[in-house]
Amino acid sequence: MKPNRLLLQGHLKKLRREDYAYRTISVLIISLLLLVLGTLIIDVLRDGLVRFNWTFLSSFPSRKPEQAGILAALGGSIYLIMLTASISTPIGVGAALYLEEYSSKNRFTKLIELNIANLAGVPSIIYGLLGLEIFARMMRFDRSLLAGACTMSLLILPIIIIASREAIQSVPSSIREASYALGANKMETIIHHIIPCALPGILTGNILAISRAMGETAPLIAMGALTYVAFVPDGLFSPFTVLPIQIFNWISRPQASFHVNAATGILVLLLLLLTINSVAIWIRARYQVKK
Repeated sequence: MKPNRLLLQGHLKKLRREDYAYRTISVLIISLLLLVLGTLIIDVLRDGLVRFNWTFLSSFPSRKPEQAGILAALGGSIYLIMLTASISTPIGVGAALYLEEYSSKNRFTKLIELNIANLAGVPSIIYGLLGLEIFARMMRFDRSLLAGACTMSLLILPIIIIASREAIQSVPSSIREASYALGANKMETIIHHIIPCALPGILTGNILAISRAMGETAPLIAMGALTYVAFVPDGLFSPFTVLPIQIFNWISRPQASFHVNAATGILVLLLLLLTINSVAIWIRARYQVKK
């Protein structure tokens, strides 16, 4: 018995050492990443705060860097994200509900699930080329806000579907059984019980997806979004530009003043992203409390 106890104690000590080493390495890696991120943010703040004022936010782009503003790109980003969320969220959540609550587990369903998982890893430039061919040319949306929103919806749909399915799967089966026992049909059970319980997870997936869409540039450039727009979009078929494209346009200029504008544009993009995420997190927290 004693040799076995000594062997067990030695094994436990080895496991503790491995666990300590793993935690130490993890903390070091996270600290290094946070240090790099903090350095980049400090550098952007140092360069961009000089031009961060109301004039910059309310002015249109200009060939003179001191007079250039970001109003057209800011308005285009807000309209694009709102339209993208309006298109992708109902389709993504509906697809997740169908796969989890209605579809039978057969080869066709497995094929759909496999394709969704594969689409989540496709490079974003491929979605841009797809949007250029389908929405801009075949459906004749041209370089419009609607074409851009449909393209970005294709990009984030796999993320929304996968996150929504995970949230729906986490709903206990006892909730479904109790609803059916009280006389509710399947649709009533989904609307009044499953969706409210899964809503925090669904919102989390939407937050991640919209955050990715807000920072993407390659799909919009591939489908022909404009780099210089001196107006805010006034309709679904209006030409547009977005913050990442405007920042890319400024950073590619040789003048140092345009680089300052690009840093200020990055600050605006970060603030817009944090604002949208904060609102979504607040809504998610409210539903978690109700749940």
